[in-house]
Amino acid sequence: MTNTGLESTQFNFTGQLGKYTGKVREVYELANKRLVMIATDRISAFDHILPKPIPYKAEVLNGIAAHFLKETQSIVDNWLISTPHPAVAYGYKAEPIRLEMVIRGYCVGHAWRQYKSGMRSLCGEKMPDGMHENEAFPEPIITPATKADEGHDEDISRSDILKRGIVSEEVYNQLESYTRQLYQKGVEMAAARGLILVDTKYEFGMYNDKIMLIDEVHTPDSSRYFYADGYEENLRQGKAQRHLSKEFVREWLISEGFQGLEGQQMPAMNEERVAIIQRRYFELYEQIMGKAFVPGDRNNLMNDIQIAVEQQIALD
Repeated sequence: MTNTGLESTQFNFTGQLGKYTGKVREVYELANKRLVMIATDRISAFDHILPKPIPYKAEVLNGIAAHFLKETQSIVDNWLISTPHPAVAYGYKAEPIRLEMVIRGYCVGHAWRQYKSGMRSLCGEKMPDGMHENEAFPEPIITPATKADEGHDEDISRSDILKRGIVSEEVYNQLESYTRQLYQKGVEMAAARGLILVDTKYEFGMYNDKIMLIDEVHTPDSSRYFYADGYEENLRQGKAQRHLSKEFVREWLISEGFQGLEGQQMPAMNEERVAIIQRRYFELYEQIMGKAFVPGDRNNLMNDIQIAVEQQIALD
């Protein structure tokens, strides 16, 4: 199952105007203000794409993202119209707001690395003294990042966002409100599945002068989950938490001496490492969705995607 991966695509859909290639997704712009977003099996960490794809990661990500977009549309409109193929999302083309709205409920990952270095403020948000790794913040903190086309996204404070005119104060206040509501919904949905939604990020755009939620939501590429069972005991004993997220990939890279810094060499990936990462993605899907992940037939993958998307275009 680990020998074939969807690494890149080259389609020419009806009405196609252009193509944008992100770290993981490939986005095709159509003439009718629609987008075709194809999830690939590429995997990134520290803003670098790893050397090998993870087969079926595309269907895992797309399935989880579509699920949460549908479950949160009562909070804010989102871009999704349909999923014509398990690896494809089809929806409205919004004008992206060049921010990632990151919200952190726990001191872990990037927040913990900054905290451990002595920082007590992140993006202008205070982090209290005396915290331990994986401990919950008194209240979730919003730590935005500028959205870079290439290279690293950068932390930015609310005041700098307004100073630089990235969005108006009115729009930013609304983004913060949506971010907190979406996170709370995600926390509740995770708890129902025996998980803790530790931190996540949301991306927004403008469509017909209204804020719209775009991209993926609550997937393992954009979010970090702990298992609720054993969390308190592990925290008390200073043990590592059992987690479902991409953090295990980052931890492996760090153990191999790679954090995306200049001069560092990306470690090689053997088939065993690919299989380990694949199993973790399947596990996360099954834990979040409450059903088994069944890998589909990929023998005619490109043709199947082409046909499914063209049928959707004809219907729209």
